Amino acid sequence: MKLGFIGTGEISKAVIQGIISSKIKFSKIYISNRNNKISKQLSKLNKKISIIKDNQKIIDTCEWVFLAITPAVGKKIIKELKFKKKHTIISFISTIKMKELKKFIKVKATIVRAIPLPPISLKKGPIPIYPPNKKVKRFFNYLGTTVEIKNEALSLNFWTTSSMMAPFYEILYTLSQWLIKKGVKKESAQKYITSLFVALSEDSFNKYSDLKKLVKESQTPKGLNEQSVKELRKLGFYRDLNKTAESVLSRLKKAK
Repeated sequence: MKLGFIGTGEISKAVIQGIISSKIKFSKIYISNRNNKISKQLSKLNKKISIIKDNQKIIDTCEWVFLAITPAVGKKIIKELKFKKKHTIISFISTIKMKELKKFIKVKATIVRAIPLPPISLKKGPIPIYPPNKKVKRFFNYLGTTVEIKNEALSLNFWTTSSMMAPFYEILYTLSQWLIKKGVKKESAQKYITSLFVALSEDSFNKYSDLKKLVKESQTPKGLNEQSVKELRKLGFYRDLNKTAESVLSRLKKAK
């Protein structure tokens, strides 16, 4: 199987890193050189990875094509590309919905929208896809856990929660900076904070089916965790988190 990537940003990089370290059988991976730095880095990872400057040539050469470009670029270039019915097209584009993708692509190829995140490079994390597709599900199960969504409107909620990646990293950065200001060395501060949140995430994933119960059990009366969660609630931290989610969802719904 030959895989082609139109767009070589961080998501393409993560997906390709996951692919080459997985059990996915492929003969070649062709990548565009839209991001020259990342393209060169990827081409050095494996002899089966090659850079092709012409996007149409990538499409003509590959069975599976991954659209990993920004919405603005996607609206500009996809309609100029010529696809065939044999193609399986995986779109990572957040705000171009299925109806518009079909209009741009023109032929009745297999089209699936997917939401990969950077941990896919480690073959970890959920990968929501719409619509359900057995082959695409099997492919992404080698790279994490595929979540099939039958309704595109419902899938927008998953796109929304995926936007919390950067805010999560901002929390890690903020807390590590707090430790650094208290005299902890940068390397130690960052290692502690990241390993702490990895452990907490794994614990919540493996042991608990009720997150509300987890919040309760993580506190002791008049303890430090109780103080922290109460103060953050009073400040509106969690309420504002939901407000932001609603704002992102609204943007996705309005996207045309």
